[in-house]
Amino acid sequence: MDVPVPRFSVIVPAYQVQAYLHECLDSVLSQSYPDLELIVVDDCSPDACGEIADEFAERDPRVRPVHLPRNEGLGPARNAGMERATGDYLVFLDGDDTLAPHALRSIADRIKETGEPDVLVYDYARTYGTGETVRNRAAAHLTEQGPAPFRLADRPGLMELLMVAWNKAVRREFAEREGFVFPPGHYEDTPWSYPVLMAAESLATLDRVCVHYRQRRRGSILGTPSARHLDVFAQYDRVFAYVESDPELARWRPVLFRRMNDHLATVFTRPGRLPRSLRAEFMRRARVHCRRYRVPGVPVPPAARLRHALLRLGLRRTYEALRLVSALRRRTRKAGAKLLGTARTAALRLHYRIQRRLPLRADRALFADAGGRGYGGDAGALEEAFRAFAPHVRTAWAAGPAHHHTVPTGTRRLTPGTAAYWTALARSRYLVHHTGLDAGLLKRRGQVVVRTQDGTPLRRTGLDLREHPAARGTDFARLLDTVDSWDHLVSANRHSTLTCERVYPGRYTTLEYGRPRTDVFQRATAADVARLRETLGIPEDTVALLYAPTYRDYRRTQRAGLDLERLVTRLGPRFMVLARAHPRHGGPLTTVRHDRIVDVTAHPSVEKLCLASDALITDYSALMFDYAGLDRPIVLHTDEAEAFEAAVGTCVDLRSFPPGAVAGDEDELIGVFAGGQWCGPRSAQLRAAFRERFCPHDDGRAAERVVRRVVLGETDLPPVVPLAERRPAPSAAAALSRPPLATVPQPAGPRTVTDSL
Repeated sequence: MDVPVPRFSVIVPAYQVQAYLHECLDSVLSQSYPDLELIVVDDCSPDACGEIADEFAERDPRVRPVHLPRNEGLGPARNAGMERATGDYLVFLDGDDTLAPHALRSIADRIKETGEPDVLVYDYARTYGTGETVRNRAAAHLTEQGPAPFRLADRPGLMELLMVAWNKAVRREFAEREGFVFPPGHYEDTPWSYPVLMAAESLATLDRVCVHYRQRRRGSILGTPSARHLDVFAQYDRVFAYVESDPELARWRPVLFRRMNDHLATVFTRPGRLPRSLRAEFMRRARVHCRRYRVPGVPVPPAARLRHALLRLGLRRTYEALRLVSALRRRTRKAGAKLLGTARTAALRLHYRIQRRLPLRADRALFADAGGRGYGGDAGALEEAFRAFAPHVRTAWAAGPAHHHTVPTGTRRLTPGTAAYWTALARSRYLVHHTGLDAGLLKRRGQVVVRTQDGTPLRRTGLDLREHPAARGTDFARLLDTVDSWDHLVSANRHSTLTCERVYPGRYTTLEYGRPRTDVFQRATAADVARLRETLGIPEDTVALLYAPTYRDYRRTQRAGLDLERLVTRLGPRFMVLARAHPRHGGPLTTVRHDRIVDVTAHPSVEKLCLASDALITDYSALMFDYAGLDRPIVLHTDEAEAFEAAVGTCVDLRSFPPGAVAGDEDELIGVFAGGQWCGPRSAQLRAAFRERFCPHDDGRAAERVVRRVVLGETDLPPVVPLAERRPAPSAAAALSRPPLATVPQPAGPRTVTDSL
C-alpha cells in the first residue's frame, strides 16, 4: 500500500531552545494547510527539547522526532532531518522561530501558481521581546511582478537577501539530485543558500512574511562571543570552491566577493561576536580572504568602499579607530541636538506665556485631530461647518507636515510645536479637538473648548478603565484636569451622552446633535460613490467589503483576525475586500498581494471608504455605529470575545443587540456571506433597531447644529430629519439583491499584484 507523500517536510533542529520550542511546533501544526510532516531533530540537547518533541509526537502523528546520540551542530542536525524527509518540499525552521499563520497555505498556492519551482523564496520579519515586529528591509526583491518561475540571472537581486535556509522552500528531489547538504560549523547557512540559488533551474518568490525570526536577548548562537565566529572563513572557502567547480558560475564571483566583504565586516563590528583576543586574528584572516577572492574592478557602493579597503589591507587598528571616531561624532551630534531641543522648548514656553497675555482673537479657531494626523473626522467636519456657517471666523488646522496636503486650501496649516502653533493655542477663541492639542495648554478665560469623541463608546473608556488591564499607564488625575478644560462635548446619541458624562465627569455642556463626520453619508450622491469606487479600483458589479477590526490592547503584536486570501477565495469573484488597520496598528493590516484584496490603511478618509463599500466586517470597532447611518449591511466577527472583554470591557452588549449578522469564527463568517444572511431580512431588521438607537440625530446637519449653537449662539436649531425620511448615499453594488452564493472550492486560482492605496 502506497504511503501518501506530504507536500512539506518541515525540519526543526532543536538545541537548548526548550523555552521556545512549544510555540515553534504549535505554529507549524496549527497551519491552515495541514499536508505536512514535522521532523524535530533533538541535537542531543541537555534541556527538555527531546521530551517536548516526543510529547508532540504522541499528540500528532505528523510529528517525527529524531534523537541524535551526540551534539552535531545545526548543519548536521538539518542533514539528519533531510535524510528522513519524504515531502515534496523541504522547509527549514529554527527551534526558536515560528511560522506565520497561513504561511504554508500561501507557500503551497504560490508553488502551484509558478509551476513547481526548484526553490521558492519568501519573506520574514524580526520579532523582539517588546512585541515589535520589523519586516525584512530587502523585501522589495521579493515582489511577484514579472514572469515566474525564472533563473537567478533574471533576478540577481535575490543575492542581496539574508542567506539563510529558513526563508526558502526547496524541492526535495532537486536538493537530492544536486547533493546539497549542510556543512558543519557556525555559519552553515552560507555555503547552502548561495549554491541552492545558483543551481536552481527555476526560482519563484512570495511577497509575504512567512517566518517570524525571534531576536533573543541572550543565548543565540550569533550573539555569543567565541572562536567559532572564525568559522565564517571556512564557509566562504566552500562557497568559492563551489563556484570554481563550474565555469558557468564565474559570473557570480564579483557579487559573492562583495557579499563576503559585507558579511566579514558585520561579524567584526557587531557587538557580542568576537572576543577581544581574536580581533587581530580575524582581521588577519579577513585580509587573506579578501586578497584570495578579490575580483579587480568590482563596483562597490560608496558607503562600503572604505570598509572593504580596510578589510583587504588588514588595518585593524585603523578600522577600530575610525569606528570610535564615528561613535564619538554620533554621540556629540546627539548631545548637541538634545541641548538645542531643550533651549527651543524653553523659548517656546516663554513665547506661549507672552502670547497668553495678549488679547484673544474672537475671529480665530484652531482645530486638531488625534496625534496630529491629517484633516478629517469630527473636527474636520466641524471646520468645514465653521467656514460655511460662520465665515467671519478664520480657521487653522494643526497637523504634521506630512499631513498638510490633506488640509483645504482655505484653511491655515500649522505644525504642532512651532511658534505659530503656540500663538494660535494662546489667542484663538475656539479650540476644537479630539485629544489632539498639546498637553501644555492652559485654557484662558474667554476661550471655548469643543471636544469631539472617538466614536460612540463601545469599549470601556475614561474612568471605567480603572478596573481593566488596558488602563495601564493612564494618569487619571491628569485626565480629569483635561476634562475640566472642556466647554462642550459633541455627542452622537443618548448612549454616548450618558456614558461620557459618567466616565468624564465635568462642568461641560453635552451637545447631543449627532456625529459630525457622518454628515457626508447623507449628502453624498450615487455619482460620488461611483467616483470613489473608481479611484479605489473596485470593478462594477462587485461587492466591496470593508474589513476594519479594532486594536487589541491585550496583544503584544497586532494581526488580522481573518485569512483574507481564504475569505475572497471562498466567496468567489463577485467579492473583494478593502482592509483597513486601526490607526494604532502601526502598519498595513495584511501583506498578502491579491487582485481582490486592497489594503487601504493609508487612505486619509475612512468616511470615503465607508461610502465606497457595500458592507462592513468588523469585530469591536466603534466604526459600526457610524456605518449604521448608511443603512448598509454590517457583519460582526466576534473572535476572542472573552479576552477582549477581560482586557478592555464593553459598554454595549453586542450579543443581544447586534447591528447585523454575527459570526464567531472565520468559517461562520464565510457561511454568513455564502448563505446570504449578511443582507437578508433578519440583518435588515437588526440594523434598523441599531440605527434607531445609535443614529437618532445623524441626518447630515450635526456639524451645522454645533456651529449654530457654539459660535452663533442660536438655540432654535434645525430639526432632526426622521429616520424614515433620510436618504443616505446608496450602495453601488447591484449584486446585493442576487440569490445566495455557494462557496468556491479551494485552492485559489492565479493571483495578480494590486498596488495598495
